[in-house]
Amino acid sequence: MAIFSKILTKTDAEKRLSVPIKFLKSLPPFKSGHAVDFQAKDERGKVWTFQCSTRKKGQYKKPVLSKGWLAFANKKKLKVGDKIVFYKGRDQETEKPFYGVRVEREIKLLGAVIGYMNA
Repeated sequence: MAIFSKILTKTDAEKRLSVPIKFLKSLPPFKSGHAVDFQAKDERGKVWTFQCSTRKKGQYKKPVLSKGWLAFANKKKLKVGDKIVFYKGRDQETEKPFYGVRVEREIKLLGAVIGYMNA
């Protein structure tokens, strides 16, 4: 089940991934801090560790993935226009839930984006 998906901006691809506030509800508890680490499996089964953090002050939390994100973005050669999908899955053997992360690339026809495919 997809938790969220997003078309990447320049900042997302090169610095940090801003995520919707609703994503926070699906993460492990923040335990009195402003950041939490979590792991997500990519389409090849590699486990990535990300840190989701929020602003320490102010009315708006503005959650972002920072720690671990650039390593993932560089390894996957992410660029502006790619789509990232975070989802929850369940291991077929152990029945344990897990987070997944998938990259989708634009499909263009005559210069127009007509869809996305798994990278």
